[in-house]
Amino acid sequence: MGRVSPLPPPGPLRTLAYATLVNTVGAGLWLAGGALYLTRDVGLSATSVGAGLTVAGLVGLSASVPLGALADRWDPRTLRAVLQVGQAVAALAYLLVGSFPAFLAVAVPEALLAAGNLAVRAALVAAVGGPDGRVHAFATLRAVANLGITVGTALAGIALAVDTHRAYQVLIVGNAATYLLSAALLLRLPPIAAAWPAGAAHRSAGPHGPTGTRRGPLRDGRFLAVSGVSAVLSTHVTVLVLVVPLWTVDRAGAPPPVVSAVLLANTVLTVLLAVRLSRGAERAAPAARKLRRAGLVLAAATPLYAATAALPVLPAVGLLLVATAVWTVGDLWHGAAGAGLAYDLAPPGGIGAYQGADGLLAGLAQALGRGLLTLLVLGGGPVGWLVLGGILAAAGLAAPALARRAIANRPAPEARAAGVPGGSRV
Repeated sequence: MGRVSPLPPPGPLRTLAYATLVNTVGAGLWLAGGALYLTRDVGLSATSVGAGLTVAGLVGLSASVPLGALADRWDPRTLRAVLQVGQAVAALAYLLVGSFPAFLAVAVPEALLAAGNLAVRAALVAAVGGPDGRVHAFATLRAVANLGITVGTALAGIALAVDTHRAYQVLIVGNAATYLLSAALLLRLPPIAAAWPAGAAHRSAGPHGPTGTRRGPLRDGRFLAVSGVSAVLSTHVTVLVLVVPLWTVDRAGAPPPVVSAVLLANTVLTVLLAVRLSRGAERAAPAARKLRRAGLVLAAATPLYAATAALPVLPAVGLLLVATAVWTVGDLWHGAAGAGLAYDLAPPGGIGAYQGADGLLAGLAQALGRGLLTLLVLGGGPVGWLVLGGILAAAGLAAPALARRAIANRPAPEARAAGVPGGSRV
């Protein structure tokens, strides 16, 4: 492989990368074609589809912590493969959708499986990467995922160009097939011991149960405070895929193809830089400093986006690309730092559950952010961008102090359970 390839050297991480690549090709297929299938082929209104996906997404978040905790007690490799088989069944069920109630009946279980699978995936990444390599593994898989989504989106363009019932059916079957192939690839990984074997909680004489505390991650206030500021910064995803495209066309006056160029710039930079910018985030204290840096860099991009409204089209397009490059650096620093904090602040045997809680907060922030950020930026104009920049900067600046409090509250390293995965290094 060349240096620019996001695929890691041969080993467990490469196997996981192949599984991720296949899975995200399917994600790209559905992201590009799902809404059009539901509106143009099934006949649902765009409002119904949006409302249904919002409801399903919010309900789905409830699976994050329970399934993450299950990944601490069971082989996360096998658990993720099982969940992906379930996702394949849910994907195929869209072929039977003919009404809004039927759509909800499919979308809600699919969202539950998807949200829970993210937490299980985080536990699996930790097991494959080990304590010193899990952030690197996370960044590697993020680069691979961006590549997969891009390929899937391009393939979906064929079905969208044909725009027939049969073409949409092929798209749905293709999406389901990627789940099954990804599950088969996951099972090529060696079995992974549970981080907290069944019965370990009953043998523990200390105050920490299977998720690290008797109260669980949702009652660990210091962890939730750190995860909360990370969740605020995670809204950069919503800004990039929703707010920036609308701003590009409506306020900057650029033609619609520029939106594709902006998103492509983000994808290319992510594939090239994700691993490099993840360095130094393996432990909580440096990860918190990187999170602060991410907030400040994201904030620095907001006046650049704001300024495009006052420029002619060509300079505005150039500045949009510059702003997106800056935004992407902040995005990548946040991804690595957020993962490092959520991993390193998790108590012994509780990586899955704590990653589930972290994903729950990020999911809530992004769900609420869709409406609030659209109103703030598109309604407030350049001033809205500056207000957003202030919020992002404040969240980043708060991270180190909150992380110090959380570090002071976590168990001593020697208290880690023998089952905590420390497997292969990457």
